[in-house]
Amino acid sequence: MAESATAVRLRLAGLCFFLQLLTIILFAAFVRYSPESSPGLCAPQPNCSQRDPDPSLGYPRSRDVHLQALLGFGFLVAFLSRYRLGSVAVSLLVVAFAIQWAILVQGLFYFFLNGKIYVGAQSMVSADFCTAAILISAGAVLGRVNPIQMLLLTLLEVPLFACNEYILLSLLGVSDSGGSLTVHTFGAYFGLMVSRVLHQPHVDEQKVQQDVGHQPDVFAVVGTIYLWIFWPSFASATTVRDSAEPWAALNIYFSLAASTLATFVLSPILYEEGTLQMAQIQDATLASGAVMGMAGEMLLTPFGALVAGFLASQASLLGFRFLTPILRSRLKIQDTCGVHNVHGLPGVLGTFLGSLLAALATADAYGGRLARVFPLVAKGSRTANSQALWQFYALPITLTLAALGGSITGALLRTTALRSAPETPELESRALREVKRGFC
Repeated sequence: MAESATAVRLRLAGLCFFLQLLTIILFAAFVRYSPESSPGLCAPQPNCSQRDPDPSLGYPRSRDVHLQALLGFGFLVAFLSRYRLGSVAVSLLVVAFAIQWAILVQGLFYFFLNGKIYVGAQSMVSADFCTAAILISAGAVLGRVNPIQMLLLTLLEVPLFACNEYILLSLLGVSDSGGSLTVHTFGAYFGLMVSRVLHQPHVDEQKVQQDVGHQPDVFAVVGTIYLWIFWPSFASATTVRDSAEPWAALNIYFSLAASTLATFVLSPILYEEGTLQMAQIQDATLASGAVMGMAGEMLLTPFGALVAGFLASQASLLGFRFLTPILRSRLKIQDTCGVHNVHGLPGVLGTFLGSLLAALATADAYGGRLARVFPLVAKGSRTANSQALWQFYALPITLTLAALGGSITGALLRTTALRSAPETPELESRALREVKRGFC
């Protein structure tokens, strides 16, 4: 066992060295800091040249998004007794590589000019959105893949994420500023397809592998607090940057409040013990953020945000109670962190909500915001109804790319050279730290 763990550590060290050396070379060849005025560069959102007239606000926004990705999502993976510290270490490892890799890949789509990739605060925000999707995918396979497989998953998923994002936001003109589709839906179903392909009955059916630790609520409390603090900044990082009211941030706050309260309504009914778990509040918080990703920037109204958050929480809790057993028993999808109920299902619901609001968009209601939220509608290139159809069509495109990409990635990760031996399930954690047998 010790020799196997040592071998994995050496392979991990070699892969990290190769990937870091590769990114250093690519950064040296292509990446430069953005000049103060660069009209040829464009962020992932449409009509981006008008979106950040105050560059001094760029770093605080990127900082908040980065904290959300590291702390909000990071504490989600610390609840398994066997993988608690190892999973947090893997999360940091994925973030460190994903940001560098996303800067390069997304730079080719949005920030490429005269043979160079120009980076700034906005490119960091875009990279953090991509990193969040990777962490969501990682949650579906947590505890069943080793760090080498996780790095390779990141290597393959980042280009697919960037491709899906470019198709939706740039080519189709879809408005998805908070990432209901591009982040939550894509990340969740990509990870679920990887999990399905990696399914091993003799390993996945071992309940001990997913034993919850003695202090899961401590991590859930900290993660939930960070979600409440930074999620409005995360969801509004790419939205309107003028002096208008921050619709996205306000809508997220209303949605968070309603979803948290709704957790206290349904949880005692669905679970026999009747005791509310902190992790359930955390899941409801995430679900409300996912459902508001597309609609947050739109004219949802405060009561609409409350309704959306309430419904997202109910859908998430019902999914854990009824859909998760079906995924596990019939579809053979082991969803460790419940990303389908926390990100995937709310992301799909958020797409329906965003499509409905797009159909109701008018110049009288939005005023000058219409050109920023729906630029093609403001220009007369599309009607509100056609914009709504494109918002909806983006859903099957995202699901198709996520399913195909996840299946291919899972097949590559399933190869014998990368997979840990079935009789040594704790090897995934031993690759980063020693695990006491009694603790498992």
